[in-house]
Amino acid sequence: MTITDKEATQKQNALLAELRKEKRDEVAHAQALLKEQKAVRKSLKRVLQGEPRSIPDIAATTEIHPQEVLWHITAMKKYGEVIEDGMDEDFEYYLYRMAKEA
Repeated sequence: MTITDKEATQKQNALLAELRKEKRDEVAHAQALLKEQKAVRKSLKRVLQGEPRSIPDIAATTEIHPQEVLWHITAMKKYGEVIEDGMDEDFEYYLYRMAKEA
């Protein structure tokens, strides 16, 4: 490594360290949101083990707002983790279950 390469690496490392300090709060906030999202998904997956369930049923069981449950179930469906499995008795709501059980 030449002197100029070493100096360039040192400058780059200093800039990265400064950027980490500036963005520390934003990174911590993003990490907290991700941790919360993982916890919600874990509880949804636990509820979806076994019999298929509707969004209102999942929301009541997990005590998570139905809109948030719908958002997560939709995302999980998009990525193939959850599938639709018919409709409820009254034909009002779709039922969902884990894709691996299919």
